[in-house]
Amino acid sequence: MHAEMSAELWNSAVRVLDINWAGDHMVPSRRLYPHQWSWDAAFIAIGLAYVNPTRAWRDLRSLFEAQWPDGRVPHIVFDPATAEADYFPGPAFWNVPAYGNRAARGSTGIVQPPMHAIAAWEVYRHAAAHGANCAHQARTELQWLYPRLVAQQRYLTTDRDLGRGGLASIVHPWESGLDNSPAWDDSIANVPADLALLSRYRRRDLDVSDAAHRPTDLDYARYVGLVLSYQAGGYADHGLLDRHAFAVECPAFNSILASAELALAQIAGVLGLTAAAGTHRDRAGQITAAITRRLRDSATGMFHALDVKTGKLSAANCASGLLPLMLPDLPAAMVEAIMAQLRSPRFGLPVPSYDRTAADFDTMRYWRGPVWINVNWLVRRGLLVHGFRDEAEDLRTAMIRLVHRNGHFEYFHPTTGEGLGAPAFSWTAALSLDLLADRSVPAYAKAG
Repeated sequence: MHAEMSAELWNSAVRVLDINWAGDHMVPSRRLYPHQWSWDAAFIAIGLAYVNPTRAWRDLRSLFEAQWPDGRVPHIVFDPATAEADYFPGPAFWNVPAYGNRAARGSTGIVQPPMHAIAAWEVYRHAAAHGANCAHQARTELQWLYPRLVAQQRYLTTDRDLGRGGLASIVHPWESGLDNSPAWDDSIANVPADLALLSRYRRRDLDVSDAAHRPTDLDYARYVGLVLSYQAGGYADHGLLDRHAFAVECPAFNSILASAELALAQIAGVLGLTAAAGTHRDRAGQITAAITRRLRDSATGMFHALDVKTGKLSAANCASGLLPLMLPDLPAAMVEAIMAQLRSPRFGLPVPSYDRTAADFDTMRYWRGPVWINVNWLVRRGLLVHGFRDEAEDLRTAMIRLVHRNGHFEYFHPTTGEGLGAPAFSWTAALSLDLLADRSVPAYAKAG
């Protein structure tokens, strides 16, 4: 890889992160996403640590200052400096009760994938490599974050185990981070679509983005309706299956959940909590076993979303079904089956968000075909965990070239590489730094 190209990409990524810093948190992009997003903060911290570790820790702290008493970490923490009219759905729509540190900065009532323990461990690893003083400061940050990360995991593995099978359920497509993925098509079809809601609640995303790149009005009406349904029950999870139309076990969400337990085991070790570290490793194994038991289609070798209400697996082959590759205890035969899918015409490198051979593959629309850097970063992590170093390096090179050639966009056309969605997107910039630094081998990876 040319040193000039690497330097150009590094410098452009740093500029994006400088532009998007909002004082005590990072916004994903200035125009389309003017608040703090949950799993974005985790991906951003991983790369931001290379150039400003103080901001990386502050971003994570800022997010967890909005944690609910039940342990959930909201998927958006709102910036009070942004007017309600500038983003929908904003704090007034969510109407989340104000308590604790959330009184000044409102939040949503739903969650996103729990990437944060992974991020905290990666930021710590980076600090520890820079000497004793940096490691000491980072250990202090871990001490603050650790009980809050544990509470987040406890909420997801207990209150959100709606299927009682050992996995967390998402109760809104937004919680997956993969908003309009075909993985939810069958389940979301059972949600009433009241288009009149879009007259009452006007979309703001289409004011600043191309409608061809975004979820449809039909999808959006269902998204709004699901929030209102969850809100009507006070955002409580007890008895939710009886009153809410959407509950799905996502293979990507739960693979991240298990990986977070492994990261917590590492963090607990640093903090001298030996017994807790063992407990985290055991939980990771239990979640991995539940994923293989509940979400795998033996006919395809792929992992699929499970509709908890109907008990049916989605037939869609989505990138989310590749992410159990992150799990070090995944049986070898299942690893090989994922690799066969990854090497097939359905996917390839870099990985699109959906099966390239599907009749409804859409090269432009959000999670229905485009390439996303964060998902490919997670796929690469899985390749490294299982010793597929050549493919991991091919993927790293492909991602770096894609972003260098087209810019730090939210996502990319899966054929031409054209940048789509929001420009100057924070996690694309941050993960570019991590890819350039090439330090992303997990400490708990299998030898290979």
